[in-house]
Amino acid sequence: MSGSSSDLRASPPAALPALPLDSLVSAADGLEGVRRGDLAPGDRLLVSTKNSIYSLVARADGRFDISGGRFARESGPEGGTQTLEVHGCTAGGHALFTRIVAAPGLFLELGDGTRTTRIRRVRRIPAGTLAS
Repeated sequence: MSGSSSDLRASPPAALPALPLDSLVSAADGLEGVRRGDLAPGDRLLVSTKNSIYSLVARADGRFDISGGRFARESGPEGGTQTLEVHGCTAGGHALFTRIVAAPGLFLELGDGTRTTRIRRVRRIPAGTLAS
């Protein structure tokens, strides 16, 4: 080995083209998932992600009673259920689809900062369908 040192650096990544806002809106409109406007208080969503299953029950105030996933592993006095906002879903970047509560292929973002692993399946159970 010679006395000179070499500095190996990765080339800067090629810049990805920015998507125009109307393209993001069109993409959101075409997503198959559950939208906020589709839900009534008491409706339940079962959201299966790569690593977990979450249960989200819609409340009249727009928030959700959420259990399962990390909430089941970190249960406290609430018994593993927390009432949180659902901020929306992302495709893994910073664009947040706020009208979408859950859609396969996206990541669920919750009001406490939780971002789930990729959603694999979403099932909506209308209020009153399950026996209490």
